[in-house]
Amino acid sequence: MMLLPDHCSRRVVAGALAVSFLPVYSSDCKAEDSPKTPPKTPLTNLENGLRVLVINEGQGDRPEDGAKVEINYKARLAAKQGWQFDNTYSNTDRFGEPIPFKFEVGDPGVIVGLSEAVRLMRVGGTIRVVIPTYLGYQDRTQAPIPREFSNRQRLYSTIFNPTRLANGEGDTLGILIFDIDLLAIR
Repeated sequence: MMLLPDHCSRRVVAGALAVSFLPVYSSDCKAEDSPKTPPKTPLTNLENGLRVLVINEGQGDRPEDGAKVEINYKARLAAKQGWQFDNTYSNTDRFGEPIPFKFEVGDPGVIVGLSEAVRLMRVGGTIRVVIPTYLGYQDRTQAPIPREFSNRQRLYSTIFNPTRLANGEGDTLGILIFDIDLLAIR
């Protein structure tokens, strides 16, 4: 049955019951009167260029520069229609538990966007962050480095593609999407 706003009336169309065993309803409401789907929560644009969606705020402390953190994440590349290039949940220990990625907030060996995103979080929180190219991978030595060689090669051949960079596509090639869970501050 179709749900209609309270101010709309429904009536059985004459003769409809004779044709089928279910009544056919007609309404005096137009499409614009029907209930609207609530708008999706937009990503928040930050001054540094990150776009963040807080999925779960978390209840713990926020990490500061130099704090050692443990996170789980799923990392995707926007230039490849959201292709997932790394996922800490799929790398498990002998008990089947995901092995978290551990790093120091602000470490220059980690992509800047990941440190910036984690600074916004509380322990136990979950966010989705869109990291622009200039806060993402600047060279092949920055962490997190995808575990699988084929994923690593595909990621780097997309981001650092000399032909596409020469064509002026550099601003879009390295846009990253991370879904991050902040597990602990050590």
